[in-house]
Amino acid sequence: MRHILHADMDAFYASVEQLDNPKLRGKPVVVGGSPEGRGVVAAASYEARKFGVRSAMPMHTALQKCPQAVRVTPRFDRYLEISRHVMQMFRDITPIVEPLSLDEAYLDVTDAVAAGTPPESIATSLRARVRTDTGLTISVGVATSKSVAKIASDLNKPDGLTVVRPGSERQFLAPLDVGKLWGIGPKTEERLAAEGVRTIGELAAKPDAWFAKRFGSNGAFFKSLAQGRDDRAVVTHRERKQVSAETTLSRDTGDPEALVELVDRLSQRVARQLGNKGAAGRTVKIKLRLSDFTTFTRQETLAEPSAEAGIIAAAAEGLLRAELRPGRKFRLVGVGVSGFDHEDEEDAQEPVQLRFAGW
Repeated sequence: MRHILHADMDAFYASVEQLDNPKLRGKPVVVGGSPEGRGVVAAASYEARKFGVRSAMPMHTALQKCPQAVRVTPRFDRYLEISRHVMQMFRDITPIVEPLSLDEAYLDVTDAVAAGTPPESIATSLRARVRTDTGLTISVGVATSKSVAKIASDLNKPDGLTVVRPGSERQFLAPLDVGKLWGIGPKTEERLAAEGVRTIGELAAKPDAWFAKRFGSNGAFFKSLAQGRDDRAVVTHRERKQVSAETTLSRDTGDPEALVELVDRLSQRVARQLGNKGAAGRTVKIKLRLSDFTTFTRQETLAEPSAEAGIIAAAAEGLLRAELRPGRKFRLVGVGVSGFDHEDEEDAQEPVQLRFAGW
């Protein structure tokens, strides 16, 4: 039997800002770009969340919901510094650590439990050490699988500890909203609700044929997750390949101004992802799909690795303009960054796993 912890720093960026600036403590804090520059919320303190402010929300919307919020420009170097310190605490417990981002990771503590330390004791000690050493709080879920541990860590935030005993996984999951299950996004949740499936328990009760029809080849996997079964191992390292963002246009267009504006917005999204992961890349790539579905990519290598939106946008816009032709219309545009520097072995295990767009 495996024993897995999912450890997640509470409102990480915002909490760091409140830690470093005591004047911000107890106040609604939003970390992110300027509302005038189409900035978005990278993190919101729990005081701001009470007003409905959430990560990835446009900054202008966040400030409308909470006019008294204090906006702070992200300091990713500082977040990365603390993240490295916390990740080392994780590795002091077990070498089997899978970072998901700067502020969360899975820990496989099976060997420590086999040696006689209960998993909840490990989690309690970890939370205490993080608080003592950093002044920040962390929420931990304890379970026999990754998916259940991750759901558990989110239930009693902030500064929470949720333990799911072996054998109680399905009972634990059953009353929870189906959207809490890994891989079930808002659109899928809406489709399931239309069929009367609103809880994980209701999903778990569906027959195999139903899963196959709704989820295709992934049907068996999703049924297993809904029933509390997840055999995925904690992976200590993954190769970083690319961070990207793309969009399919509602109407094909060849308007240079509209296309350049779109590339700029996509570049900002990519820059935010890079910043969240503490990563920078040398290669900027655009993906273009024409009205006839012809799809191709173009790329440019920068002199130095970058995570700056302006630098990424400038390179991407140059690549785009080279493809503009009279009468040529585009139905899809994407921007990506790759060519990440190779770190040493210790840094390679840092929380810099990236999202892939499959191009």
